[in-house]
Amino acid sequence: MKGVSIFFLFSSSILFSQEKGIVVDKIVAQIGNQIILMSDVESQKQQATQSGLDPLKVNSCEILEQLMANELLLDQALLDSISVSDEQVDAEMENRLRLLEEKFGSREKLETFYGETTSKIKDKFRIQIRNKILTQEMERKLVQGISVTPKDASTFFKSIPKDSIPFINMKLSFQQIVYYPKITKDDKKRAYDILSEVRTAIVDNGKSFETQARINSDDPGSASKGGKIEGSAGMMVPQFESTVFQLKVGEISEIIESPYGYHIIKLISRKGQDYTCLHILKIPEYSPDAINDAANRMDTCYQLLKENKITWNDAVLRFSNDESTKQNQGIITNPITGDQTWDMEDLNQVDQQIYVLTEAMEKGDYTKPNLHIDIYERKQGFRIVRLSERYPPHIANLQDDYSLIKRAAENDKKQKIIQKWIKSKIGNSYIRIDDEYKNCNFSNNWILK
Repeated sequence: MKGVSIFFLFSSSILFSQEKGIVVDKIVAQIGNQIILMSDVESQKQQATQSGLDPLKVNSCEILEQLMANELLLDQALLDSISVSDEQVDAEMENRLRLLEEKFGSREKLETFYGETTSKIKDKFRIQIRNKILTQEMERKLVQGISVTPKDASTFFKSIPKDSIPFINMKLSFQQIVYYPKITKDDKKRAYDILSEVRTAIVDNGKSFETQARINSDDPGSASKGGKIEGSAGMMVPQFESTVFQLKVGEISEIIESPYGYHIIKLISRKGQDYTCLHILKIPEYSPDAINDAANRMDTCYQLLKENKITWNDAVLRFSNDESTKQNQGIITNPITGDQTWDMEDLNQVDQQIYVLTEAMEKGDYTKPNLHIDIYERKQGFRIVRLSERYPPHIANLQDDYSLIKRAAENDKKQKIIQKWIKSKIGNSYIRIDDEYKNCNFSNNWILK
């Protein structure tokens, strides 16, 4: 058995495993009060194949053992009365529904595929998702407080066979100085007034909400669809959802403010926690003077750096107003890995502009000020980017890849603890396995002699 984490790798990619077309034929194993169906094994095999694994290397016995370990964790979580809140379940449910919507193209197509409304889909899979979270909480309980020392990391690395040491692609690290113009009261008023005119055109003059959304909305995700949003409780910011759940079907809201700007909302339908609405967003824009001031500020910073009249770290403190990097010498953390290094795949997902700007640069070089758009905060400013390090492709080593090796050592230590726990629990648990699987070469002694 390659460890419980492999199962979680599969399950993290599963949307809702009991999709149409999978036939529940029989129980293949029982762990305590938890049962495993043949369909569960087949679903895991299908998901593993879809994840890119060679179908010939997907072993039913290995998958069943992973599922049994998972059910052993769940059974213990229930015995230990580990609690999971409805909010946790709802949040996980929404994450999965969003993935399914992307997979099928829309919530209507999703409902057509399952032959049920979104509310009924949620009811159907609520227990499955709650159990998944309980299992993860039990695993976390077993390994909480686990850490590794530099010596542990070194010992783990030395234990890896030389032909199994991973190859590390080129990695880069960056720093930045960013200045965002400040939104003034006049900027906010200008956006509010524009949206007020749009609302008047819809409410008083009978203009189409959908058409006005396509013309005027600053929300790229919904504007092209006439402002249409299909959501559930917890999916949108509180200001937005509190308004949605106060509206009557067909009613258009007053102008509301959220961290993103100003909104008007028209409720189309609502079923329990699910809703469909139309939405127009107006984001306050900086005045031309504010943009010019920001550009001039960064030009001054650049000149001081170029003339060696200020150090990089002092320039960050003096000129940057980016909360996430100002107090950290401008270091840009990779949000995908949490590291301070980036590979090309991560850069392409998060910030393609950085690589274009720094491709031909040497360590320590920095760019001229460039217009920068923060895709998460939806705001624009100016920034100077510095290439702080370029790590060439190489075989992993302790000096250059310590954080990566440390995480691997921590995961290895956690897996050993979980494996030890599983071995200790098997003898005291009720376990029944179908005859079809009794000849499997399990790594644990699930079939007691």
